[in-house]
Amino acid sequence: MKLAKMFLIIVLMFSVTGCLEWWDGPSGPNTPDALYRRGQEAYQEGDYKDAIEIFQRVTGEYPLSDYAIPAELGVADSYFSDGDYVSAEVNYSDFMEFHPTSKNLPYVMHQIGICHYRQTLGIDRDQTEAHLAEKAFERLISRFPSSKFSFSAEKKLKECRKKLGEHEFYVGRFYFNIGQYHAALRRFKTIEDEYARLGMDYKIGYFIRETERRLAEEERKKRETE
Repeated sequence: MKLAKMFLIIVLMFSVTGCLEWWDGPSGPNTPDALYRRGQEAYQEGDYKDAIEIFQRVTGEYPLSDYAIPAELGVADSYFSDGDYVSAEVNYSDFMEFHPTSKNLPYVMHQIGICHYRQTLGIDRDQTEAHLAEKAFERLISRFPSSKFSFSAEKKLKECRKKLGEHEFYVGRFYFNIGQYHAALRRFKTIEDEYARLGMDYKIGYFIRETERRLAEEERKKRETE
């Protein structure tokens, strides 16, 4: 009787061990492919913070697996979809640096531009992000001119450049209104040279002519008083 009980215990121990091996084995929940699928599911459900944590487990615990690189993109995409464009841009930039020959590079470069584009401010504010978006889109178009992402970037690039031109006009008109005509003219000329054919040509032409007229008038009055 004791021998039978001992045999039963041994069988149960092997059964439990076998189950654990199966649970943590190639098809278990903590393998790279299973983790990656869980990350995808979390992302698709809008649980971006959970998705980030799961994708980061893949890259941290299985850095040499086939799922590590897709998981890196998963982290960046999750930050992007969650509206954290600063963190998304950092992760996309890291991906571009560490995987310079990846087939996903056009997409990643496009996303870097969009991260900056989403952070641009009004024309009366600092335009650093608009400049960064402009440069990112220009790099993409130059390197992958036939990519579908370059076609999208061309439209966004035009919008960035128009915003930058409108910012220059905003500043130029401010100087114009307070009588700082030399400073105003420099701004208007910059727009004429760098932001032509963006819908501002007519008004810029008018303000250049009017500013030059007022400068000439100031110079004439100055000579008369000498």
